[in-house]
Order: sequence, then C-alpha cells, then structure tokens
Amino acid sequence: MEEQLASLAKLLRYYILTMTTAAGSGHPTSSLSAVELMTVLFFNYFRFDLDNLENPNNDRLIFSKGHATPLFYSLYAVAGKITEQELLRYRKFDSNLQGHPMPDFPYTEVPTGSLGQGLSVGVGEALALRFHNSPLSANTDSSPSYLKRGLGSVTIPNVFVLLGDGEMTEGSVWEAIQYAGFQKLDNLVALLDVNRLGQSDETMVGSDIEKYRKRVESFGWQVIIITDGHNLELIDEAFAKLSKPHPSPLPETRFAARRASSGQALTKERELKPTMIIAKTIKGKGFSEWEDKNGFHSKPLPQEKLELALKELGLVDKSIRGTVQKPPSHPDRGDNRVEGSNSPAADVQDSSTALGMTYTIAQPVPTKKAFGNAIERLGKFYPKMMVLDGDIKNSLHTDQFAKSYPNQFLQMYIAEQNMVGVASGLAQRGFKPVVTTFACFMTRAHDQIRMAALGGLTIIFNGSYAGVSLGKDGPSQMGLDDLGLFRSLLNSTVLYPADGVATEKLFEKMLGLTGIVYLRTTREPTPILYSETGEFAVGGSKVFDSIHNSPNSPSYLKRGLGGVTLVAAGITVHEALKAQKELEKLGIGVTVIDCYSIKPIDTQTLQKAAAESQAIITVEDHYAQGGLGDAVLEALAEIAHPPIYKLAVTKLPRSGRPEELLDYEGISATKIVEKVKSIISR
Repeated sequence: MEEQLASLAKLLRYYILTMTTAAGSGHPTSSLSAVELMTVLFFNYFRFDLDNLENPNNDRLIFSKGHATPLFYSLYAVAGKITEQELLRYRKFDSNLQGHPMPDFPYTEVPTGSLGQGLSVGVGEALALRFHNSPLSANTDSSPSYLKRGLGSVTIPNVFVLLGDGEMTEGSVWEAIQYAGFQKLDNLVALLDVNRLGQSDETMVGSDIEKYRKRVESFGWQVIIITDGHNLELIDEAFAKLSKPHPSPLPETRFAARRASSGQALTKERELKPTMIIAKTIKGKGFSEWEDKNGFHSKPLPQEKLELALKELGLVDKSIRGTVQKPPSHPDRGDNRVEGSNSPAADVQDSSTALGMTYTIAQPVPTKKAFGNAIERLGKFYPKMMVLDGDIKNSLHTDQFAKSYPNQFLQMYIAEQNMVGVASGLAQRGFKPVVTTFACFMTRAHDQIRMAALGGLTIIFNGSYAGVSLGKDGPSQMGLDDLGLFRSLLNSTVLYPADGVATEKLFEKMLGLTGIVYLRTTREPTPILYSETGEFAVGGSKVFDSIHNSPNSPSYLKRGLGGVTLVAAGITVHEALKAQKELEKLGIGVTVIDCYSIKPIDTQTLQKAAAESQAIITVEDHYAQGGLGDAVLEALAEIAHPPIYKLAVTKLPRSGRPEELLDYEGISATKIVEKVKSIISR
C-alpha cells in the first residue's frame, strides 16, 4: 500500500508540473508541498461518493489555500474524474479548471483563494452536517445545542480543510479556530501545510510547528504533529489518530497492524474536539531547484526547466488510479426533520398560513423590531432557516427567535468575518442562513460576502442601525456605505423598507429569493404607512401622489406644479412625505416614490416619473456614492430624463439627535422643501 501511495504522489507531482507549464501560470510550489498530505487523506481516509456529490454521508473537502488548484484538480484526475487532456486546459477560458476553485468545477465546495476564509466555511459545513445527521432537542441555555444530542454514538461526516501557513496571519482564521473549539466540532479536521514560505517572504512563524501547536491547542483543539509532511507512514499515523467512531473500518493499509498494536483503534471514544493536523513540509518539494527556496511562488516552469524537473521526478505510472472510499450507508438520513415542526426541513412555499402581523397606524415601530417579529413569526414554517447573530440579539430582537427556536439560532459573537463564513458553509449544505448585525459592521466581512456571491450561495443579511438617523452613537456606528456594498455584488437583491408592515412583507419575499439578499433596517421608530393586506413585490415601489389626487383638489396640485418627483427609501420616505404636506400648503404638488426595492429597482415607475417630471430628487440616509441616487441614475441612464438631484450624506456626521443629523446632512423634510422650492423657482 505504501508503494501505491508513493506512486500516486509521484503522479500528482507530474500533473502539477505539466499543467502549470502548459497554462504558463499557477502555483506549483504551494501545491507540491501538500502532495503527500493530500494523497494519504484522499485515497485512505476521505469518504466521498464521486458519482453522488450530494450524498448526505459524504465527507467534505475545502482547499482554503485555494491557489493550490493544481493539486486540487490533480487529485480528481488520479481518481479518474478528469483526463490529462483536461488538466492541460487548466486556466484556459473554455475550461472549468479555473485558477482558483469555482462552482463550475463540480467538486468545489465554495470558492476560495481569498485566503483566510476556508476554515470558517468548514465550521459552517461541520455544523450543518451535525444538524442534518443528528436529532435536534430543546436547548434553552447558552451551551452548544448539539452537545445535548448524544453525538458520541452518532457517526457524522467529516469536513477537511487544507490551510496554508501564510493565511494563518489572517484574523478570520483565528475567529474560526476559536469558534470551532467553543462548539467542540469533532467532525472538523484542519490540515495545516507549514512550508515556511509565503508569497514574498518567510512567514512570521516559519517552520516552528510547536508554536502553532501551542496556539491552536489553547483554543480547545486536538493537535497532531507531523514532523516530516512528506513521510507517508508518519502522515498515516496522524490520520489514524482521528478516532471518531466509524460504523465500518477504514480501508485497510500497510500500517493497520501497527495502528492496532499501538492501541489506536478507530472506534475509540474521545473528548469532543476539532482536530488540526500540523505538517512540516517543503515548498516546491520534488524539484531541487525550487525546494525551500524563496522567489518561486506562482512561477511555473518554462519548458526547458520542466524537462529537468520531470527527469528528476523519474518514471511515472500514468495508468495508476487511486480509489476514494465511498461513505457508509445511512438509510435513515435524508428526511432531516426538525423537532417541533410539522414539516420536513425543506423551505415552505406558502407562508400565508403563518400568524398575522399586528401593527396599528397610531403606534410607530422601528423596522429592526419588525424584522425580529418577522423571523419569529416565520421560524416554525422554515425549519431550515438558521439565524446567525453577532452578539446583538437584544438590540435587533433576534432574541425573540432564539427563545422560540433555539436549535435554529447560532450566537456567533463579535466576529463578523467568521459569521459570514459559517453562513456560507451552512448555505452550501442546504440551510437558509440569516445573518444579522449592525449595518456598519457588514463592511468588516465584505470579502466573505463577496466570495459567497461568487459561489452563488443564498444568504440573507439584515443590516440594522443604518444611517445618520441612528443619532447619538456617532459616525463610527452609522452604516452609510452598506447599500453600495450590497448593490455591487453580482445577482444581489437590496431592500430598504419604510415601515413595519413593509419589513415583514419583504422578509417573507426574501425567503424565496436566491443569491445574496440584503435588508436594511433602522433603529428609529417610524409610522405605519401600509395595510397588512398590501403586496410588496421585489422590484416594485409605492407611489404617493400629491394629496392623493383628490377630485376636489385644485387642478394644479393634481398636475404637480413644477413637476417634481421625490424618490426616497426607508427613513427618508417619512421625511419626503412630511415635505409633501408642507409643499401642498404652498400650492406645490410633488409625487413621492417609496423605492423600497433598490435592487432590482422599479425602472418602469421611475421612467414614467421621468417622463412626467421637471426634476427628480433622490433622498437617502446613505453616502451619495453607491446608494439610492446612483441606482436611480442607472435606471434612467438610457432614456432622456430631467435633471436628477441627489440629497444624501455628504458631511462627516457627528453625535446628535436623529432630527438634527437629518437636517445637518440636508435630507430632512425642511431641506427637501428648500430644494424643491429652489428648483421650481428657476
């Protein structure tokens, strides 16, 4: 068996060298350092049905060091799922073997390559596999809920994450390490390839694997050290220590007898902990001119050097194939029922049977509160909805949901990057994660959100406490660029409701959408504008004509003297409606559009307004760049339109009362009235 593994490793090296030379780009040295580590994992321990990617019993493999795609793709070539000819199309425009893993390659879990994210995704997938494969029970305290499920006797698929030592300087990695230790995720296995060299310099820790051990163990992990990450026997010993119970023995290897004699039986029980295997390796292993030398990162061999490297590699058996073991069968899996629910853990298409909303016009409600009401109201109808909270559940009212559905709630603490990464892992395994925090803190996880969008994952985000209307907390707490962040993402949806009814109605719609979906909510209570029987289409808007086009109103008011249309969203809808009333007293009629759907935007209504208006004024509690105003300009860019004036946050905000700040930034009702008067007087 050792000879077979050595032959497989040699074939992997051959593929890595030839495919990167053919591409003229890639990261061969980073791939070569992890060859033996991945050979033993993939062909001795990894349990995956290569012909049934969604088998619920499959282990999962994530390359957090996503630049090592030459190794990643070569594994599947050696397993017989990719031809050598396909490998030689690596990085070509018509190939699905892209430079970093993308979903068009079917064995990719999530896109990686922006370093430091794979372990968080692994945490999310490990949690998802626990939720899928173990019975849920009530949990009313702060301990990890699955600890009450008796997992010592349940076989849960593993999630393996390959990390590079360069990315160990990323804070998100340590957020994930800390959270996995807290959650005691013993079905999570991280593989740390310590090859000493980053892209341009030696890493901070270099080859000091003991330093890594101490750091990781301090977070509640089991750590297994491999002093020579190219020694197949030592690597097999390390994987043999993963003594999580298995219903059937792992594939027999040459080392099985030694394992048994050392007392490392595969069915041995152990404390619930995640595991990190730390292997000391050599970057560029297999070609002497590269080995442990700086300056060769992302540099493939030119043809003449390739010939030297292949000669040094020696005879390669290209006919050999490695076998990936299929997972054991668990016929009872697949229903994934959640205790307390009358429906399977699949999304409910019709939520009209949910409890009704209770809002009155006389009682203003913050939209953040309406969001909390919505998730609590709908939780039992969507048992695969998982709410992830960044330690603000008592501010954003997610505590209501946590109390009612503790097994669908994850307290993620103050670690937004890890929170979004975990949400990505949950989404990849079929859950519908709802991530909630203050809008300003969404920017901390922009990269994770961007990568989730690239992966085509469906995640709902609620960014609250948005805009200067937040008031006295000051500018550091005011989300003022969040609309631009989410609008810029491919295939995203951005919604900004003005009242409690719209918030709940839109959240119901969000549960049926795909991709990245963003809901912006505010802290300030706002009056109820809409009836609970009203409809809110994604891509729609609501129009308030001047004094409701009453037949008894003066004709010039019905026409809208001056022809000005105000386009607002969220908190500024109320300011625009106040301005509309003040202008009516002056005999000036304006139309107000509640543009609650910012992406997709109601282009038809905006174009109609453009055709009938002398001017359009957009009003938003957001920076002037990237928000509502820009969205309106884009919607009207291809037609003739009147002047468009943007009222937005243009000054550095400060602490103060909401009404003071709205006026200071020029987006209050008073400032809107002034702007309209200045336009029609020209």
